[in-house]
Amino acid sequence: MRLDKYLKVSRIIKRRTIANEACDAGRVLVNGKTAKAGLEVKEGDVIEIKFGNNTTKVQVLSVKEQVRKEEAQALYKSM
Repeated sequence: MRLDKYLKVSRIIKRRTIANEACDAGRVLVNGKTAKAGLEVKEGDVIEIKFGNNTTKVQVLSVKEQVRKEEAQALYKSM
């Protein structure tokens, strides 16, 4: 699954366009490397997102195309 779509489906970022812009600005790292929106995300990847002074770091536990709101947090683990 594309990185921008994963960020939206897992509800780490609310909208896909915002996720896409964050990737284009170089604020998203996957496994320590700057990532583009089209990067394929797989289980075990570590995603790091920089929002101003805050940094969110999560590990991908599973990748699913559609998830209900209540189940979205089961897709990743905060680090």
